[in-house]
This record gives sequence, C-alpha cells and structure tokens, in this order.
Amino acid sequence: MRKIASTRIMQERSDWRKDHPAGFVAKFRQENGEQNVFAWDCKIPGKSGTPWEGGLYALSMEFPEEYPGKPPKCRFTKKPVLPHPNIYPSGTVCLSILNEDEDWKPSITVKQILLGIQELLGNPNPDSPAQAEPLRLFNQNKEAYEKQAKTYAKDCRPDYQT
Repeated sequence: MRKIASTRIMQERSDWRKDHPAGFVAKFRQENGEQNVFAWDCKIPGKSGTPWEGGLYALSMEFPEEYPGKPPKCRFTKKPVLPHPNIYPSGTVCLSILNEDEDWKPSITVKQILLGIQELLGNPNPDSPAQAEPLRLFNQNKEAYEKQAKTYAKDCRPDYQT
C-alpha cells in the first residue's frame, strides 16, 4: 500500500508543480533535513470577495498509507484556530470530499482538495458544523461573523508582523 501511496503522491507533486492556482502553496514537509512525501505544508489564500480575503492560511495535509483509497487529513495549523463553522477546534477541516464515508473518491487531486477548502472558507456549510460559536454567529449575526473572519484574515496576511 505504501508504494502505491508514495507513487501517487509523487505524481500529485509533479502535477502541482506544473499547474497550481495562484497564491496557493503545497510542498513536502522538511523533517530532519529530509522530505516527508506523506506530509505536506500548504497555504491557502482567502478567496476574493469573502471575509477571508487577504489572509494566507497555513494547512497541514497528511496522507495515510492507504492513499488514494483513503483521503488525506487536512488541518489548519495556526492557533487560535479559524473561527469557522466547518473547522474543528483542532484545526481539522470538515469537508465531505475529505471523508471516505461521504464524497471522497481516489481520483480527487490535491489541487481539488485545496480549492475545495478555499471555497468552504467563503461558503460555510451550516449542515455540517464543527464549531458551535462560529455556526451560531454565521446563522444569527452574519455581520459579526464576517467581522470576526476579517479580523482573523488580517492576522494571517503574508506581510503581517506581530
């Protein structure tokens, strides 16, 4: 299984290097001076026209040995975690294409996953909540939800210095 997974992951990386969306980053994680092909460090830009616009969001993508039979685990790494209805407090993304019991298909690419997560940021799914407070704000006070998202986005700007 590991050989199948590593072959597919290497193909994904090759495809990504040839053609990836502007502003996105996806690369093998460096561990002890070596590349770990099963763990990627990614960055997703906030989509234009959403409260997340302007931010660049760090994400860890970890591939199981059963990949592509099983989906990678995707988790935002910045703390505190994104105040978003579909992001668990751990940072894990709640998205149907990342769930093998829902919409995961082995043909789904890294590019499709990252674009799907970007789309989810701007268009939360209230039917699949992962955090209660952002969901409550999104449903009951969209203005406050968007203000919170914009504040978080400001802290995630590539040029932001603490």
